[in-house]
Amino acid sequence: MDAGLAVVFAGTPEFALPSLDAIAASRHRVRAVLTQPDRPSGRGRHVAASPVKERALELGLPVAQPASLKDGDAAREIAALAPDVMVVVAYGLLLPPSILALPRHGCLNVHASLLPRWRGAAPVARAILAGDAETGVTLMRMDEGLDTGPIVTAERLPLGPRETAGGLHDRLAELGARLVVDTIARLARDGALASRPQPTEGVTYAAKIERSDRAVDWESRAEAIDRKVRALSPAPGALAGWQGAQVRIVAVEPVDKALCAQAAAAGTSY
Repeated sequence: MDAGLAVVFAGTPEFALPSLDAIAASRHRVRAVLTQPDRPSGRGRHVAASPVKERALELGLPVAQPASLKDGDAAREIAALAPDVMVVVAYGLLLPPSILALPRHGCLNVHASLLPRWRGAAPVARAILAGDAETGVTLMRMDEGLDTGPIVTAERLPLGPRETAGGLHDRLAELGARLVVDTIARLARDGALASRPQPTEGVTYAAKIERSDRAVDWESRAEAIDRKVRALSPAPGALAGWQGAQVRIVAVEPVDKALCAQAAAAGTSY
């Protein structure tokens, strides 16, 4: 049997947990886990550790939380770990050339879309908002761009008619974990990974969801409103005004106009 690889793992939110768990349970050695610094969170704005930090500590893995990877200290610390490969899953920091060059086999990124569609921060929500029929997970070799590196492997996943961001997030996270463990095993066996450049056509960007994206426009088609709510459910939720208050909407369903008891203006409750 081929020897396992030395891995440095970088991730921050819950999406990264299945990949971290899968690698930690494999024969490969997680030398360290990088994650974002502890930050205020929730209504009370209490300082909290990232989900990845919490899981790494549960697994007994060393954790590093550099505020930036651009200074020499971070590069020296990672170099001292002598990683064969670095796996990055929703880490939240761009890796500069000094970091990308350190692992013997480079840096692999697990991205929740079929690249080059939905490069960027919010591919899950944007796929549902756009009414995509399918999405998937892409494993790519990282370069200096934003999700622009060559593709190592990808797998498609159909979107259900009532898909929510929460459900799709979990399905993609599990798919990403399976793909990354299979890919690392192939790398350990073969000593190299083939890859192909991303297509130049079909590039779209999954911009971060802002508060303005959450507002429901009741003049939109019912299907568009439904997609918006599902794309933002369970969090952060779509927003609408109601009797002077702001309401967070996490579930709706379009109905046939023939089922309505009376004609009403958009956004009216009856």
